[in-house]
Amino acid sequence: MISPAIERAINRAVTADELHEALHGEISPAERDEVHALIRWFTTRYPTAEERLAYVRQAFARWRVSNPS
Repeated sequence: MISPAIERAINRAVTADELHEALHGEISPAERDEVHALIRWFTTRYPTAEERLAYVRQAFARWRVSNPS
């Protein structure tokens, strides 16, 4: 269960300026390094396209069970 404070933060409306900054702002070296580390982990854990698609299918199935329409 998500706390009310976190739910408010997730669902709040962002301003046009915040959106513009998120889309066009600089990515920090730390954030870039983190993304590269995640990519390396994922492609090492799931080295083939077949394994990556299987993971995505399983993750999507889990998401659908926990978030029914």
